[in-house]
Amino acid sequence: MSKLMSLIRRSPKRVFALVAVAAAALIVPVAALAWGPDRPTFTMENPAPYVTFNSITNNGKVGDERNFLRIRESGTGEYINQVNFEPGKVYDVSVYYHNNAATRLNASGEGIAKDATLKIEMPYVIKAGVNAALTSTISASNAKPTSVWDEAYGKNNTNAEIALRYVAGSAKFVSNGAINGQTLPDSLFTTGAKLGFDSQNGTVPGCNEYSGFVNFKIRIDQPNYEVKKVVSTDDGKTWVDSVKAQPGSTVTYGISYQNTGTNQQDDVVVRDMLPAGVAYVPDSTYLMNSVTKGKFEKASDGITTVGYNAGSYQSKGNVFFKFNAKLPSKDQLKCGTNTLVNTARVSVNGGYKEDTATVTIDNECKPVVKYTCDALGVTVVDRTHFTFNTKYTVQNATFKSVTYVIKNANGKVVDTKTSNGTSLNYTQTTVGKYTVQATVTVTVDGTTKTVTSDACKASFEVPAQPGNITVCELSTKKIVTIKENQFDAAKYSKDLSKCAETPVPPVTPPTTPPELPHTGMTENIVAITGLGALIASIAYYVASRRALNQ
Repeated sequence: MSKLMSLIRRSPKRVFALVAVAAAALIVPVAALAWGPDRPTFTMENPAPYVTFNSITNNGKVGDERNFLRIRESGTGEYINQVNFEPGKVYDVSVYYHNNAATRLNASGEGIAKDATLKIEMPYVIKAGVNAALTSTISASNAKPTSVWDEAYGKNNTNAEIALRYVAGSAKFVSNGAINGQTLPDSLFTTGAKLGFDSQNGTVPGCNEYSGFVNFKIRIDQPNYEVKKVVSTDDGKTWVDSVKAQPGSTVTYGISYQNTGTNQQDDVVVRDMLPAGVAYVPDSTYLMNSVTKGKFEKASDGITTVGYNAGSYQSKGNVFFKFNAKLPSKDQLKCGTNTLVNTARVSVNGGYKEDTATVTIDNECKPVVKYTCDALGVTVVDRTHFTFNTKYTVQNATFKSVTYVIKNANGKVVDTKTSNGTSLNYTQTTVGKYTVQATVTVTVDGTTKTVTSDACKASFEVPAQPGNITVCELSTKKIVTIKENQFDAAKYSKDLSKCAETPVPPVTPPTTPPELPHTGMTENIVAITGLGALIASIAYYVASRRALNQ
């Protein structure tokens, strides 16, 4: 509550008065001040540097321009955001429009709004107790944002439905320009009507002096016509609100209108809005009313696009339209039940009523079956043993087995093996190169199917049996025989010369002197000399042998 009072204290006097009236009437203020989109705001002192509508917050005429749609009981008091609609009364609706671009931008054309358009939307019928919105949208092709909107509200406090009816010809301009007092076309309530200044040409210069109002009247009445939407699958022999149909079939839609009020209704526009995927059958529209004397007559196309103007109808007068539409095919529908809701709209005096008919289509889809052989890998266990590993994808089918076909280098089949799993241990002892192809077998609805691919093909090789070789064992300097696959260069050498013994230099024996006369001491000295030489020779031989073994 404190936030609300703070908002009131900060608001301009005019807004303060509006809030006070709304609060006194116990009307929801948030709903009554709905506008959009959120956008940059400006002031009269600092206008916008580009084309934008109704974004000034201190306008001397209306206060905050974002609140630009207002309403009042005709000829009484100020325009406000919320009223209570009473049957039989007329209400004034006012829309303010202002291009906020600075005046200096007009000379270059940069500040001039182009294709400026005003559109009014309001419900034709308001149910008891409902607070209904009237929506005003101002747009221009070069504005930022392109469109702005505001809402005013009218509540039905009665215990029955009421209807809002535009008072024909009451929409007028209030402007400083040449368009002042001119009447806006009824397109104001459908596609929109052009705004302007010199003329209704959609051109609005920037600045306050080029702003203006569009004022119009609405009358509150009781609901005065009925709309009924029906559908048929037997070319109109039987009409129902809801029906089941087959994919791709053709149905007939029907729309009825009846004037249940006391006054004549003019320009009754009938339009049908087909659900997505449903296509209108060209040249299939027929209508029946009092003019056709109760018989169907051909009508032009357009009922599913811009609508069909069915003319004027006095009290109790009615019209019935029918046309054909083709339903989506099976491949355009989702699996399961598809619900297609068709809406008919009848517009009268700026308001409209709607009704719907429903077509349901049961689309049974078989599950997508998929089975692929994705990859084959070969793992070498040893020279003659291998493991085959297969990857596959199986959806909505049952895996059965994998068959491996082994071929030699000449392409001849040498073996066929089957596994119930994803791998197979395989032995092949014949030396040579081989290829293996994996084929996945599945069952689909009891039927056996097989599949393979290039990705499920691989190769392997059985090498020759290693032989024996003679080597030099470096640690012992012995020549030994080992298996070829046992050879280690750190332990063995294929150079057998590394194990050959190093030859020993020959020892020259001492020369035997001629026999001397055996004369005492001399004989002993010679004997000793001979013995020393022999010992030296032996020592030299031993030393040389040790050197060779080092």
